[in-house]
Amino acid sequence: MKHSSSHFNFIALLSVTLILLAGAPLAHAQSDIPRETVAITYPLDQAVTVRFRGTTRLPRLSGEAKVKRTGRRNTHVELSVHNLPRANELGGVYTTYVLWAISPEGHADNLGEIKRSGSQFIDSKLDVTTPLQTFALIVTAEPHFMVRGPSRLVVLENLPPSRPGNADVATVSVRYIGNTSDYFNNPRVPDVADADYLRTPVSLLGARQAINLARYAGADRDAPDELKQASDQLAAAENAWRLKQQDEEVDALARQAISLGERAEEVAEERKAARLRREEIARRDRAIQEAERSADSASQEVVQLKDALERETHARELSERDLANANQTVRDLRSELAQLREELQNVRAESEDAKVKLARIEGERAAEQARIAAEQKAAQQREAANALRQNLARFGTVRETNRGLVVVLPESLWVSARVAELSSKAAATLEPLAALLANNPDYQVIIEAYTDSRGDEAALRKLTQERADALAGRLVTAGVDNARIQSSGLGPDNPIAPNSTPAGRLRNRRTEIIIVPPNQTSAASSQ
Repeated sequence: MKHSSSHFNFIALLSVTLILLAGAPLAHAQSDIPRETVAITYPLDQAVTVRFRGTTRLPRLSGEAKVKRTGRRNTHVELSVHNLPRANELGGVYTTYVLWAISPEGHADNLGEIKRSGSQFIDSKLDVTTPLQTFALIVTAEPHFMVRGPSRLVVLENLPPSRPGNADVATVSVRYIGNTSDYFNNPRVPDVADADYLRTPVSLLGARQAINLARYAGADRDAPDELKQASDQLAAAENAWRLKQQDEEVDALARQAISLGERAEEVAEERKAARLRREEIARRDRAIQEAERSADSASQEVVQLKDALERETHARELSERDLANANQTVRDLRSELAQLREELQNVRAESEDAKVKLARIEGERAAEQARIAAEQKAAQQREAANALRQNLARFGTVRETNRGLVVVLPESLWVSARVAELSSKAAATLEPLAALLANNPDYQVIIEAYTDSRGDEAALRKLTQERADALAGRLVTAGVDNARIQSSGLGPDNPIAPNSTPAGRLRNRRTEIIIVPPNQTSAASSQ
């Protein structure tokens, strides 16, 4: 889809793959598919508005952030998210959401927790700062708010800024890999939420999960004191909740438990790493001792080898006497060998001739197989093209041209003749049409909008361009790859009827979609 440049230029806009895998039990796991986003370089003292889109896990989710860099190491981010469901609806391992800033080097900065508000959905604003200047913004579901790295369950990711004002906004590629802990994929991980989890405070759920994560990291063995302190704090929070104390008191106790649980997990990881290093040193020491014992054995073996050498020397002297006798035998054998070589040369020549014949036969057979496969593929493509044409006939008049299949959509798609707003009935046509186009990914899609000649030509061209862009946007929203679509507003060009009559003008106000086969893509794009 083609758009004209406006107030700014994107510098080095590169796609980046975020390899995302949700860290929940398999029943709730997010598909491990490539994702694309961008990191944005924010100018100094200029506010930039960045929109967010939901991932395939929550495709209808949206949000917006206002970002302003006020110093060399101080970037202010104000995030607004609407209609975000509870995190534990995505899997028992999750309790809350966290906003992350990801630098191009892969550094992940935990900007803060998106807290619940209301009885059913989250409608939250988060006001935070980060020392980063260039970063991508994502929102992930997490087991608690103090996690040190993002999980792979990404629910929101930023889009390139659409309204940067007069600022030059540079975008660069960024890559990161989410939390790869096996804890998120362990089917034996107990659910965080109990039967009445709707009434359980989110911070208390997060505290329970922080203790679970610490135990999973080995805190029972490597950080028992820290784990006990965290468990005692969790028990205090649980007791305060059971006694129906103030929500602020329960939240404060639970968050302290999360902090202690995170500390226990970190200490356990550090001590486990140190213990493994000590065990490795011990293994090396044992290897050295074994090598020393091997050296002693080697010394004894040297003595034995010297004795064997003396015996071999004596045997060699005997062998030299036998060698003289063997030389005559060798001379006789050489004569016989010459004869055998001549016979072998003849056999090799015959073998080479046979190989040449066999290669020719194999080449002919491969060529025949390729020809048959090409014919089958052409037949399949013709059958698929016929099926596509029959299906396209449901949406409007279809004709076949040298550019491809042309579908003329009805004028009823639009609210009126001089607006680019799709009518309420357009979805009934566009959604099944988008599904059909998405299921035929090898075809390129060219959208051309026309109008009659009444009015200012520049305004007519602007109107048709807006119509083409609106239709392209609706197809992309419904699942068609943006890279396959080209939209053009051609105004009063190429009339198919006289503009002097109402009927002729009605025919000229049309929207055409050209479905270009793969073998015609280059020719269609050049026309």
